[in-house]
Amino acid sequence: MKAKDMDLLTFTHCPGTLASGFDTYSKTALNRVFQGKKVHPILPYASPASNAETAALFEENRRQLSISGVQEKFSVLLEKNKLRLATESEQGTYILKPIPGAGKKPDQMPANEHVTMQVARQVYGIETAENAMIFFQDGTPAYITKRFDVQSDGSKLAQEDFASLAQRTPQTHGTDYKYLGNYLELFELMQRHLPTYKIEAPKLLKLLVFNYLFSNGDAHLKNFSVIETSMGDYRLSPAYDLLNSRIHIEDKDFALDDGLLPKNLAQGKIGLQFAKLAELAGISEKNFQTIMELMLSKSDLVEKMVVASFLNDTTKRNYLQSYQGRLKQLVKA
Repeated sequence: MKAKDMDLLTFTHCPGTLASGFDTYSKTALNRVFQGKKVHPILPYASPASNAETAALFEENRRQLSISGVQEKFSVLLEKNKLRLATESEQGTYILKPIPGAGKKPDQMPANEHVTMQVARQVYGIETAENAMIFFQDGTPAYITKRFDVQSDGSKLAQEDFASLAQRTPQTHGTDYKYLGNYLELFELMQRHLPTYKIEAPKLLKLLVFNYLFSNGDAHLKNFSVIETSMGDYRLSPAYDLLNSRIHIEDKDFALDDGLLPKNLAQGKIGLQFAKLAELAGISEKNFQTIMELMLSKSDLVEKMVVASFLNDTTKRNYLQSYQGRLKQLVKA
């Protein structure tokens, strides 16, 4: 979308669900993301990059948000049907991620994260944080996601990422602490902390297969969490920060240094490694096969959603080529 004037910014697909035939958010998107309120997909701000006054506002907001990560994130809340930056004393209920200042094709990052999150939910039934595309007044895109740790009354649910569960910090494990180890360790941590491990383990496995399939090479320990339930125990949180990272950075197949498994167990093709991971995680062969059958199908739906996305045409091609290449690697097993 090249329009730099809000009057020229027109949509043919819902900026939330990517359903065709919508020139604004569909009712489904409004219900999922904005509590049914009639929110407009164009924010009442110029983008931080284009306006010094706005940039100062956003800089002040950014300092308040403690969520880690290199991508700039801003805390936003919904007042009636308008989104605005949260002040220091307020609890934001949304996170806004504009175009970042680093990486290749940074202008494609909001649309990349959006379509990847939508594919995860709509095509593969992975529970995700609610999200949508949203635009600044100058037409610049951003990604917005609803916080799943903040309840409607403003209270917060306890949330722990897997770096915290593993008791890894920069002080104890160095600056690369969130990239150390292998994904089998995530299942071991869940076994220790989640009473519903048998229900949650297949969900995590499906998410790991998804990350491989969609070249998310930045799925480190802080990008997985457990969250408090209404019963006071914990479950795997909705997925977040899903995107094809290879479009933006030169990364490995897996974010964690040792990959899926400890080095002495990581034998054979990638599909065999996933099978071994499932076995060691206590996931039945039948359950594993069901997950793989789902993840290896649906390519027509994936293609349809990528075509409908807000990526530009070149990035759509790159995204689909990347997906098809990974699909072939998984099928070979």
